[in-house]
Amino acid sequence: MKKVGRIPDGGGWRIYGRNSDQAKAAGRAKAAGAKRGYVYLHSIVDGHSRLAYTEPLDDEKGATAAAFLARAKVWFAAHGIDHIQRIVTDNGACYRSGDFARIVGNQSRHQKTKPYTPRHNGKVERYQRILAEELLYAREFTSENARSAAIAIWNIHYNYHRPHSGAGGQPPASRLRGSVTNVQPSYT
Repeated sequence: MKKVGRIPDGGGWRIYGRNSDQAKAAGRAKAAGAKRGYVYLHSIVDGHSRLAYTEPLDDEKGATAAAFLARAKVWFAAHGIDHIQRIVTDNGACYRSGDFARIVGNQSRHQKTKPYTPRHNGKVERYQRILAEELLYAREFTSENARSAAIAIWNIHYNYHRPHSGAGGQPPASRLRGSVTNVQPSYT
């Protein structure tokens, strides 16, 4: 999970500067009760194919993480990955919840990383770094909805079009058994 600051409508200080009129207006809107805080990018990466699934969600609670995992399982099953042997997470409270344990189920093993050791979950850490470098901080967004839509499109680009060294210079979807029928145009 990656925690990123919420973008106010009209854009934030990254576009206009910290002392700009837009940044001041966003600050006044927050003081008046506009939604503030963070968006949590929940991500899961298949260890073999490097296929990735990401959703921007409002919190990091156990029920939210469990619902995300349930949707991710359906998404991976649609791509031919119907059995998950092991789920590797950090030791966050959302991953220790009963809701999350129920979704993991008996068919998969839930492995928690050693605290403060992100390298044990290196595939997802690298994916989040690529996401930040190529999308989150490489473009300017004028709203949270615009960024969420861009994440969905970028995920298609990452999975079906972007060459990946872990997949022999091919996109992660090239490592899937069988054909993928939901390939969409590349993100530009």
